[in-house]
Amino acid sequence: MVKLLMSWNIREGKEQAYFEFIVREFAPGLMRLGIQPTEAWYTMYGKGPQMLTGGVAEDLDTMSKILQSDEWKQLREKLMRYVTDYKQKVVRASSRFQL
Repeated sequence: MVKLLMSWNIREGKEQAYFEFIVREFAPGLMRLGIQPTEAWYTMYGKGPQMLTGGVAEDLDTMSKILQSDEWKQLREKLMRYVTDYKQKVVRASSRFQL
């Protein structure tokens, strides 16, 4: 399995709309595409990204196809309305916390 790791900061003043989007569209959208969300971490204090989140797919080929799909591009584009400093990477999934 491979994991998509994502991090970002929530745009100031967009918090309520952001959380509604994540629950109603982003997480369900990931699952429709074939990415199973595994974790979401919210940083309340300190430096670093405000949100760290991840999701797994069966293999690298599947993940690559998902990340190249129009559906993913549209979902990510909509996420960008609510966040800044977006970063992503794909790693081999492990049962440990991953950055």
